[in-house]
Amino acid sequence: MLPDNDPKRLAQIALIALLIIGCVAVLLPMIGAILFAFVLWICTWPLYSEELLPRVGGRHSLGAALMTTLLVLVMLMPMIFLVGNLASNVDNLVDEIRPVIERGLPAEPPRLLSSLPVVGSEIKTSWHQIAGSKKEFNSLLKQLVEPAQRLALATGKVAGNGLLQLALVLFVIFFMYRDGKALSSALYTGARKLGGELGEEIVRRTRDTVMGVMLGIVGTAAAQGAVAMIGFLIAGVPAAVLLGFATFFLSMVPIGPPLIWGSAAAWLYANEHTGWAIFLVLYGVFIISSIDNFVKPVLMARGAGISILLIALGVLGGVLVFGFIGIFLGPVLLALGHMLLGRWAREETPA
Repeated sequence: MLPDNDPKRLAQIALIALLIIGCVAVLLPMIGAILFAFVLWICTWPLYSEELLPRVGGRHSLGAALMTTLLVLVMLMPMIFLVGNLASNVDNLVDEIRPVIERGLPAEPPRLLSSLPVVGSEIKTSWHQIAGSKKEFNSLLKQLVEPAQRLALATGKVAGNGLLQLALVLFVIFFMYRDGKALSSALYTGARKLGGELGEEIVRRTRDTVMGVMLGIVGTAAAQGAVAMIGFLIAGVPAAVLLGFATFFLSMVPIGPPLIWGSAAAWLYANEHTGWAIFLVLYGVFIISSIDNFVKPVLMARGAGISILLIALGVLGGVLVFGFIGIFLGPVLLALGHMLLGRWAREETPA
């Protein structure tokens, strides 16, 4: 209890509270990038401290610069590969669309569209109207231009924001590598002062859970991308390597991979490769998606040392509450809660 006649002490507490609020307000717009940099730092710190730093003679600034450059290459090289493949495939798409624009639509719609239940006959009737009138066809093209422009602008905005966030992550993580030993020591010292042995255990459990979740995400993404690429090659889908990389990136989104293999199956069906389309749907449901449903929780649970149920609930709930960074925050919070509850349950009730 503070004495009522100690205004100096109250003023100090108020000043500290205002300072903390101000710091939180300044960092809040960048909290996602900072937390993601922290996650990357935790997962890559053993590689940096045990492998890279000794090779550069313990020079922290040089080691941090090299490690950050390595992260840039790991993050950007796949994107550069994707952009290059997209550019070549856009050229092919333009070559296929140009005759349609010059000559108009074919007389009959694709069987995939006309055979759809309920709406198939309506699509066929509208197709005949548009195909039989150049004016109707030009009007349809004009209607499609504006949504395409909005989509391009939205995509550019998302890509630009993503690049800014990535630049901030790399900027922050450079200093985390450079001052990593001091940061790690401060974390353990602060945890020890606040909670003693329990505080240190909380730090260790947080580290193990974050590394386990990252292992599950990256391992599952790599497995899904490789398996999907094999399926695309078997089915004869064009740009199979590009689609495999797209599956790797989109596997971090809950419904990402089905968008890729589902679109590929639709393309096969539209080109009258019905058997291969059915094969790809079955392959996607029972092979590609099963990796996400079964392998990811197992990898996460094994790496984090907690149950699959806590991992699954933590990932789903974390994403709903915190967004992308919730993939890591959700399991960490549930793991810490489970640990504290277990310690409380094991404590003996005093006589």
